[in-house]
Formats: sequence, C-alpha cells, structure tokens
Amino acid sequence: MAGNKTQKPHAIFISYPLQGHVNPSVQLALKLASQGFTITFVNTHFIHQQMTKASPEMGSDIFAGVRKSGLDIRYMTLSDGLPLGFDRSLNHEQFMSSLLHVFSAHAEEVIGQIVRSGENVHCLIADTYFVWPSKLAKKFGLYYISFWTESALVFTLYYHLDLLTINGHFQCYDCREDTIDYIPGVKAINPKDTTSYLQETDTTSACHQIIFNSFQDTRTADYVLCNTVHELESEAVTALKAKIPFITMGPISLNKFSDRVVATSLWSESDCSQWLDKQPKGSVLYVSFGSYAHVSKRDLIEIANGIAKSKVTFIWILRPDIVSSDDPNPLPEDFKKEVADRSMIITWCCQTSVLAHPAIGGFLTHCGWNSVLEGLWCGVPLLCFPLYTDQFTNRKLAVDDWNVGLNLSNEKVITKEEVSKNVHLLMGEKSGAKCRNAAKQVKKAMEYALQPNGSSEKNMDQFIKDLKARIQSKCDK
Repeated sequence: MAGNKTQKPHAIFISYPLQGHVNPSVQLALKLASQGFTITFVNTHFIHQQMTKASPEMGSDIFAGVRKSGLDIRYMTLSDGLPLGFDRSLNHEQFMSSLLHVFSAHAEEVIGQIVRSGENVHCLIADTYFVWPSKLAKKFGLYYISFWTESALVFTLYYHLDLLTINGHFQCYDCREDTIDYIPGVKAINPKDTTSYLQETDTTSACHQIIFNSFQDTRTADYVLCNTVHELESEAVTALKAKIPFITMGPISLNKFSDRVVATSLWSESDCSQWLDKQPKGSVLYVSFGSYAHVSKRDLIEIANGIAKSKVTFIWILRPDIVSSDDPNPLPEDFKKEVADRSMIITWCCQTSVLAHPAIGGFLTHCGWNSVLEGLWCGVPLLCFPLYTDQFTNRKLAVDDWNVGLNLSNEKVITKEEVSKNVHLLMGEKSGAKCRNAAKQVKKAMEYALQPNGSSEKNMDQFIKDLKARIQSKCDK
C-alpha cells in the first residue's frame, strides 16, 4: 500500500491464559494504546468468564471503561480448546496439552478474521510461552513481538537449553549436580536454583514440550519485551541483547496505568483497608501463594502452625483450591479460632493495594515474578517459599542476589518451628533491617527505571519509535 499517510500501528495482543500473565499483558496493552497504538486484545473464553464472575459490573468488554478515555483497545475472546467447566487447575497437564496442540488453531482463526476484516494490522504481540506466534505472524505478514512476563535470568536459562543439555545438567537421567557456570551472562547458578522443569528428569510432559517449542519459536521474534529492570539483571540482559532484540521495560504492571481501570482479577476481592488501618506500621505479615500454584496439605499445615506459633499479626490470602479443588478447608481444625484476634483470612484481594499499606511489614510469597516485583515496588521484604516453575530462580534473585528476603525453610522438609523462627527474623525490627533496607534500594531502582530518563522508559520509547518506523516503511513500499 503506497502513500505517505502515517499509519497508526495496530497490534493483535494474545495473552497467556493464566492470571499472572494476563495482568502484565493488560498493562502493556494500556501502555501501548496510550502511545497511539490500536490494540485488539484477545483473551480466552475461560479467563473472561472468571473475570466477569469476579467483577460482574465489567460486562462483556473489560476495556469499555478505558475506551471512554480515548484509548483504542478492542476486545475479543477465543477458546483455549477445553470446555468452560473443565477444572484447569486440577488438570494442569491436560490444560497445557490443549495450549500446546489445540490453541494455535483458534488463534489462527481469530487473527485471520481480524486481518480479513479490512483492518490494517501490523504486528502480533503474544506471550513467549505460546509455541506458534512466529509461524502465524509470518503467515499473515505481521511483525512478531514476544512478551516475556518473567525474569531475564529464567529467559536466558531456557534460551540456552542446548548448553545445559550438552553439559549434562538437563535431559539426562543422571544429571550433574555441580554449579552451572557456562551460561552467557550468568555468573554461576546451582541446579536447585533453576526452574522446576529444568530439575526434572522426565522431559516428556506438555510443559517441557511448550518450553522446547516456544524458545525455538521466539528466536525469530522481531522484538522480545521483558517485564524486568535492566539494572536488577544487567549481566543476563546484556548477554541476551548480544543475541536477540531483548528489551527490558518493567515493572510494567506497576507503572502509572495500574490504577485499576481494568479489572483483571479472577476472584472477587475483599477490601482489607479498614482492618489494616487499625494495625501498627510494619506489623502485619501478608501471606499469599498466588493465583495458580498449589501447596501440599502437609506443608500448608506446618506453615499455618508456624504462623500461629510466631504470634505475628497477618493477612492470609487462601484460595479455595490452594491444596486442591477437592479440599476447600485445608487449614488445621482450630487454627482460625486460635488466631482470630490477630488475623484476616480471605479468598482474594487487590495485592498491590495491600502491599502498599504502611501496616505491611513482610510478604510470605511463593515467589511468582509478579509477586516479587509488587512486593519490592512497595519496599516490602520477602519470606520465600517457591513451589514450582520459575519461582526457585526468583527466590535465588531475591534472597541470594538482592538480599531482599529470607527463605521460609532451609531444610528439605518444612517445620512449624522453622516457619515461626523465620517469620520472627523477617518481621523483627533489628533482625529484618538488612532485608528491609535492601528492599528499599530495589524499590528505588525500579522507580528510577520508570522515570523519563530511566532505562525501562527509554527502552520502551525506543522500541515504539523503531516499530513505528518499520511499519511506516513497509506501508510506504
């Protein structure tokens, strides 16, 4: 299409159907729309159903409110290949198999529909964990922007699966247990600090196939946007930049667009503010294991008894399926009665609002990347209890590299005594001072990255400028 008319960039944005991926995806969509993009945001039917159950006032279009402010964001939903009533959390492997084998057909249908409608579509933004974006982008003549919602360290470990395999640290029945010191941009890492999938000997699961295929696919991306801060992971980021167009622009979900204009929660949120207002500054431990990960019943009982033993005041976000959808009441029998005068136990809340409250003094977390970023954005030190996937590597960054937290347990088997001891260490005025001070330093680095001259803001501006120039050049031909 020849001519000098300036093209308004139009991106189809397909989010990975998990809460921890949807949140930053929505924020990135808002950011790009505020910079003059048209965005067609695509959610799955299931995620949309969960959101509308949690916020019925939202209706059929989660972006209806922001469009009134002038942002050009359209909204569509598609099937993830499974029935709406299917329990994805309880049947994780089947859910992942559907995303691996079936989802691309639905994505292709939707992308084709939008392109054939006569809209000038220029790029596809899709989560790095999808296995199909580069193929579909090529088919429809779109630029492919891969969105990585985790740390640069985790990205580089997956990007170098070949090195891990050649060196005997992965994909073998008797893998080496010594330090990994040959990954570009990674000083040294213990195998136990790599992601759970890299520690498993059976690599035939759907999740492993997703990792293998998606990291082959993303090698041909025109850009990779990463939700981290350059200064926090400078060595890994610099090494990646030498190989691919890797752009750090985080923390995306904590910038000025995160004032809850779009409700993205999958559960109804309780308001904790009145209760928190009555608590002394820095006195409350916030406990949450995220939106998806499960805790074993044994570990949950030890953690509960350890928190009770510590006598600390706390808020605990306890999803009904935290152990399993089949076990809605996993806490010890008398636990709620024992802690009634110093606790608030609820199903879900707005995590950033709670973490930002002055009463919060510590965060017992599963170390999901969003939780780590949100805790540190609020200057709150972390008590780390990783459960699976990238959380072990995030724990390493938080505890070993940045000194912003402690391990909930240093033993293989968690006990209430150790939980109580480490809760005291983190929450204590003197014993927790080192972690609190380090958390404040990381908070400053994150805030600076989002200033006009900060690394994330400059990277984002340059990316948008480059992409617009490429789109314009293509359209002028």
